[in-house]
Amino acid sequence: MSTTAGGATAPTGGASETVERLVVKLGGRVQQDPRLPGMLAALASARPGALCIVHGGGDEISNLQRAMGIEPSFVHGRRVTSIQDIALVRMALSGTSNKRLVSALVSAGARAVGISGEDAGLLVARVTDPAMGRVGRVERVDTRLIEVLVADGYLPVISPVARDSESANGSALNVNGDDAAAAIAAAFGAAEILFLADVDGVLDDGAVVPELDSDQARALVDRGVAVGGMAAKLDAAQAALAAGVGRARIGGLESLGDSALGTQITMAQAIA
Repeated sequence: MSTTAGGATAPTGGASETVERLVVKLGGRVQQDPRLPGMLAALASARPGALCIVHGGGDEISNLQRAMGIEPSFVHGRRVTSIQDIALVRMALSGTSNKRLVSALVSAGARAVGISGEDAGLLVARVTDPAMGRVGRVERVDTRLIEVLVADGYLPVISPVARDSESANGSALNVNGDDAAAAIAAAFGAAEILFLADVDGVLDDGAVVPELDSDQARALVDRGVAVGGMAAKLDAAQAALAAGVGRARIGGLESLGDSALGTQITMAQAIA
């Protein structure tokens, strides 16, 4: 199997067809759904060499922090991470959450491999706001490890912990999972990024909004309709589109099997 930008070439009956690449970002709570591993394994089988998973694990981190006597703190849906917290983030995301998800996927028949953004310098980030502590924004994505894995039929499952570009010894930074997924999707040449959440899409007055452009998304944030993690997903979806990803959706688990479900995010049209 060979890979190309924006798609993977898979053999089918002696011929070949290009399968569009997809990055799926898993929120922490949707990972608790027992249907998830089987659905992802089926998707990986249908998209050989063209699927990459990025996961969060916010509740896992918060529970570990509280067990250590630390109360979690967030700003605009992003976790404040102290020097002491970064070790807990590594444990919860790259350790517990990642390996539990990989184990479930392997049991469901997927050739899942768990890695973090620190492995092979996949994600390199820089601290952007000292008030947020050890939180970074991705500067570089090196997809060579991902390409090696997908070319050999493996399913990469990525924890969004990055290397610090300003640290001589490669200290870790906590990157918001949605932001990491957007950066990886762009570098991976993904045709689509799907943010899986514990709701069916972006909600307004309790109903799913089928489509939002960037101006409409900003209005929902400004009105306080989209807050916290949903606001972060909207920001990340727009960043992915701006970086060249073809499509961005936010939706619940059923969105994995039905492209009509969830909320499609688009760029606002420029006014001539």
